[in-house]
Amino acid sequence: PLRRRAHEQPRRARDAGGLLAAQCERGLFQEVFPAQSAEEQLPGLLEPGHPPLTAYCGFDPTADSLHVGHLLPVMALLHFQRAGHNVIAVVGGATARLGDPSGRERAREPPSEERAREHARGLRSGLERLFENHRQLFWAAGGRRLGQAALLDNASWLGRQPLLDFLGGAGGRLRMGTLLSRQSCQARLRSAEGMSLAEFLYPALQAYDFLHLHLHHACRVQLGGADQMGNIMSGYELVTKMTGTDVFGITVPLITSTTGDKLGKTAGNAVWLNREKTSPFELYQFFVRQQDNVVEKYLKLFTFLPLEEIDHIMEMHAKEPEKWGPQKRLAAEVTKLVHGREGLESAKRCTKALYYSSVEALEAMSDQELQELFRQAPSAELMLEPGMNVLDLCRKANAIPGGPSGYQKITNGGVSINGIRVTIPETVLILGQHILKNGVSLLRIGKKNYYIIKWLQL
Repeated sequence: PLRRRAHEQPRRARDAGGLLAAQCERGLFQEVFPAQSAEEQLPGLLEPGHPPLTAYCGFDPTADSLHVGHLLPVMALLHFQRAGHNVIAVVGGATARLGDPSGRERAREPPSEERAREHARGLRSGLERLFENHRQLFWAAGGRRLGQAALLDNASWLGRQPLLDFLGGAGGRLRMGTLLSRQSCQARLRSAEGMSLAEFLYPALQAYDFLHLHLHHACRVQLGGADQMGNIMSGYELVTKMTGTDVFGITVPLITSTTGDKLGKTAGNAVWLNREKTSPFELYQFFVRQQDNVVEKYLKLFTFLPLEEIDHIMEMHAKEPEKWGPQKRLAAEVTKLVHGREGLESAKRCTKALYYSSVEALEAMSDQELQELFRQAPSAELMLEPGMNVLDLCRKANAIPGGPSGYQKITNGGVSINGIRVTIPETVLILGQHILKNGVSLLRIGKKNYYIIKWLQL
């Protein structure tokens, strides 16, 4: 079949069939490239019964953790895998050192080699966890084949590629006019800062990734965010010119904040997928707080729930909007994928403790969960002395001012212990009520000031 030229405009993926049609209906697959050959060939290549295809997506380690902005490309890989195809997640240990100019007004500060390696380790760990959680918790082994998943780092081939060999091989097949015409390149060339040679060559190196994966892993599909179409087109051009094989690109939408900013590290609004940076509770709350106008779209994008079930969830929501059913289901599905079953239980425990003043949830919380839930809260270690009362506790924790104003803070109802308001400063502390079975008291002054008290030698 006739191959389209690299300058051809991408087309909405909605026209293709099978896996593509299903994911287009969910809104996950946004555009396919090149449009004509994708429409002619991809539906047949992706049909059950045909040999599995291999698809890949790259993740540059600009930080040591994935964030919510990475979830949709990962979901795209997982849907390919669920359809029986093989997938490769490529950590860009080499390309991260140049910096992708796509969608950026200025150059990234290049990381050192050691920092890039450290970040790459963090991304590999996060990707492994997502693939493993999916396999264990979201895949019922019932006859259908789950495609193979591989995790590679492009430093293992780009790091060994001599410059002259690269320029004389791949560099000789990529056209300057095409690279210069890319939107990301045009925007940067017009900017006051301009564009470095390193950034200009970024699409060429990503294109080489596609070529390497095609030659060594029979990869024929590259997945990426909507801002990656220019880089995908460069990869298509290089692979088809050097091998004569038809390959394809598929983009997924970019998730933006309510202000329209792309969710990610650069915009300063990253919701991380690493527990040390964003706890399971914080991730859960991020999705629980999504508004009604996006929650149905997010259920289709971020979960594996069948569309019929999502329709039912939304119908129930129309009858009982006060229950926030779709938001809770969305938050539960994503938290389970990212942090596993234990992470979801932790998020629910923290939610009950913080928003429903559940003493049972507080007693079940580990030290790690307490620190995650009250990240900014000061903590104190105290010895329980005979006759110790609420006023003593508040003063020893430095939670109230000294003198009459501190006393009055309690009598005015501004203090609660383990979610229960105390208004009598002389109330003697009671084990099991003010001090929980796990040796902890959660002191709250006002609406938002929390103090974690750990009791010694109970």
